Amino acid sequence: MSVKVIALIPARYASTRFPGKPLADLLGKPMIQHTYERVGRARGLTEVLVATDDVRIAEAVRGFGGQVVMTSADHLSGTDRIAEAVKSLDADIIVNIQGDEPLITPEAVETVVQPLLDDSAIPMTTLAHRIHQLEDLLNPHMGKVVLDARGFAMYFSRSPLPFPGEAPSDSSFLVDTPYYNTVGMYGYRRDFLLTFTALPPTPLEQTERLEQLRALEHGYRIKVMETSYAPLGVDIPEDLEKAAKRLKEETEA
Repeated sequence: MSVKVIALIPARYASTRFPGKPLADLLGKPMIQHTYERVGRARGLTEVLVATDDVRIAEAVRGFGGQVVMTSADHLSGTDRIAEAVKSLDADIIVNIQGDEPLITPEAVETVVQPLLDDSAIPMTTLAHRIHQLEDLLNPHMGKVVLDARGFAMYFSRSPLPFPGEAPSDSSFLVDTPYYNTVGMYGYRRDFLLTFTALPPTPLEQTERLEQLRALEHGYRIKVMETSYAPLGVDIPEDLEKAAKRLKEETEA
């Protein structure tokens, strides 16, 4: 029996820092189209869907040939939004991909799915990228993850973890000691996703403002896979220029 793997891209129009972000023009396409098309190149996906509560986003996605699932406007997170969509879908594995990642690679999607195909005991997966710059380690907007010897998450934080004993002055120690930023992509078994979103928020999750900690605090394991994909999320209008530059560099390479 073939495994049904569905990629879901949650997208909302309202944003404090960047209203209408999914529809922002990026090299002649709405940003959500870049994400959708790149995810669609990943091998092994049964379907790619955008989960949204906004008619404007739905119309834009359908306009470029994409598929949409309409959801409630009341969700507090993208995870809650895709969980609502999943209730009406026939799927075994769900991949949650942020709509503001127009540079996502198909390989990254395949990497987050693979452990769920290989080991039925794993309920959830995510990705991590090796940190090479001190500014990334110290940036509270970039989540950090500490791994155990088998590649499972021990803790997620916005702080530099593990702390290197004394405040670092440059990036040299990062050459020999692995530090990891989280990448905002998650794989779930369908049943676990529904279980996870039904769990109450936890103290560490609320303190760090990192949803993954809810799974750890409730005793669930998260397999973390290393990826070479360096995310460039578009959080403010100025980030569009950086994304456009990277896309052009890819085309010219």
